[in-house]
Amino acid sequence: MTSRPDDDSLASLAAHSVELISALQHPSGAYPASPTFSAYTGYSWFRDGAFIADGMSSANAIDSASRFFDWCASILIARRGQIETIERAEAAGTPLDNSQMLATRFTFDGAEGDDDWWDFQTDGYGTWVWAVVAHAQRHDLDLDRWREGIELSVRYLLATWERPCFDWWEEFETERHVSTLGCVIAGLSAAASTDVLSVDVATRARDAASAARELIETDGVRDGHLVKWLGSDAVDGSLAALISPLAVVDGSRTLARATVAQIDHDLTVDGGVHRYLGDTFYGGGQWPLLSCMLGLAFAAGGNTARARSQLQWAAETVTTDNFLPEQVDDDLLDPSRVAEWRERWGSVATPLLWSHAMYVRLAVEIGVYVPPAPPMASLATTEARHGNESETD
Repeated sequence: MTSRPDDDSLASLAAHSVELISALQHPSGAYPASPTFSAYTGYSWFRDGAFIADGMSSANAIDSASRFFDWCASILIARRGQIETIERAEAAGTPLDNSQMLATRFTFDGAEGDDDWWDFQTDGYGTWVWAVVAHAQRHDLDLDRWREGIELSVRYLLATWERPCFDWWEEFETERHVSTLGCVIAGLSAAASTDVLSVDVATRARDAASAARELIETDGVRDGHLVKWLGSDAVDGSLAALISPLAVVDGSRTLARATVAQIDHDLTVDGGVHRYLGDTFYGGGQWPLLSCMLGLAFAAGGNTARARSQLQWAAETVTTDNFLPEQVDDDLLDPSRVAEWRERWGSVATPLLWSHAMYVRLAVEIGVYVPPAPPMASLATTEARHGNESETD
């Protein structure tokens, strides 16, 4: 890492990332987390996939993002009965066990899979709703295409958002994580701002989002910055997402600036961001996707120079095959823990599509990559799927 990539190189990697994600997207619409990493192969996450879809949407890959949202909606519709059972149990004051909640990842054909995972995570169900609403608004699409899936996701969140669950990293099941609550707030607020929900559900969604927001701004703040979970005093790299792209906390607020500063101080080394202090997963390396999220947060606060430097650091992690990894080992928190993970799952996930997508999202945000106009074929496909109201009236 002797010289920083120039604008042409940064833009080229963004264009390549869009092409790579498009090429690896499954015909079902699912985005594979990583095509070759043993623990991820064959699976797609609502959370990771929603951020990937948002990156693709920002790059005018309209049909790709829309097909992922179709996949999300189809999974929720297929589980309507499960969601209604969860709602009834919650309303009766007899909530079901975590093992009976919706899964966090699914096979490409929409099944849960048959291997054990840290499954109860509510973040993905908020993130995809936020992302699909943003996608529809960005490209003037009709949200009715995803109405049923959005409503079911909101109802599931209303029944579950107050429960502790696993965090983004599938750890710490007994805590209430600020990043998770941020994803819930983003999804509920986005859905309630549209006309896809019934009046009653929209009102409940706004009320829950308001309550969750008040919670994180009281119990989720310490010394002026957001923290990893309610009552904690540590930060997590994922908190940057609440500033941008989720926009739960305005980037100009003191809370946002203090959170960015604390992540930068505690978790960032030369632009590379760790997940959290004490991380031992593959030794606790630095994550390109988190560096790009921190870059987005810097940009939201007006610091475009730091946003660009975050993008450059992420670009420097690219392999000779033009793949962005899940993490790199330039500055490990606990090198003694690398071998056990390699023995368990092999080398670090490379490529990680989420890394590529966040790179694209930041490159577009700061103008380093100007995506081509969406192809007419994508627009025609979108119109055909929605139907043209002016022709049917």
